[in-house]
Amino acid sequence: MTDTSFDLTGKVALLVGGGRGIGAGIAASLARAGADVVIADYDIGLAEESSAAIAAIGRRSGAIAVDVRHPDSVQAMVDAVEQQFGRLDIAVNNAGIVSIGSVGELAIDQWDDVMAINLRGVFLCCKAELALMRKNRFGRIINTSSIAGKVGFPDLSHYTASKFGVIGFTNAFAKEVAAEGITVNALCPGIVGTGMWRGETGLSGRWAQEGESEEESWARHQATLLPQGEAQTPEDMGQLAVFLASAPHVTGQAMAVDGGFSL
Repeated sequence: MTDTSFDLTGKVALLVGGGRGIGAGIAASLARAGADVVIADYDIGLAEESSAAIAAIGRRSGAIAVDVRHPDSVQAMVDAVEQQFGRLDIAVNNAGIVSIGSVGELAIDQWDDVMAINLRGVFLCCKAELALMRKNRFGRIINTSSIAGKVGFPDLSHYTASKFGVIGFTNAFAKEVAAEGITVNALCPGIVGTGMWRGETGLSGRWAQEGESEEESWARHQATLLPQGEAQTPEDMGQLAVFLASAPHVTGQAMAVDGGFSL
């Protein structure tokens, strides 16, 4: 079924890091709005599963393996989109990793790995996507940041730095291409029940109070951090992505879907 309020029929979207979680939710939302969606992920198996879900919605799709740390891999991804679909209209750069630790605990390799994927990867993807979008003087680029790109979180200094960097890069890049029919925005998810938060090794486990289970900690953090009192979903992120993919005069923004946390 096509979402007629934001009709993306005829558009080709690339979802980098679209194999699961927030990325898969955004991909499905774009497909339901009418776009054909190519899924790129480090894990080709996850990419193929997500691509099959897009095909089940009734849209064209494809799966590509990519390692966003490496320029050759990123360029090969964009070349494959052009070869298979002939154009690129929408790009969502969602690949990212997280680890948890205080500054005193963090290994230098942890810092470097997060920066290489979360920030360098966004730059490499935008650079390759721009060259293809310029051929049609049209593009909608959406970079995934985080509420941690707006507010610092303890035990996430490296992740926070990378996500602040995504917002700054997005704003500057948007101004460079604003006259070319290309918009660039950052999407900032709030608290979503994915691996960063859930489980004994996630934030809700690490920040559990004495005698509190991970599930109880998860419920407490929703109630205390979010004015709406409940976590966000991948589908919530998809709603904003569809809007940004449709909006010709919204660019350079960092828009949060966080239940009121960053008001």
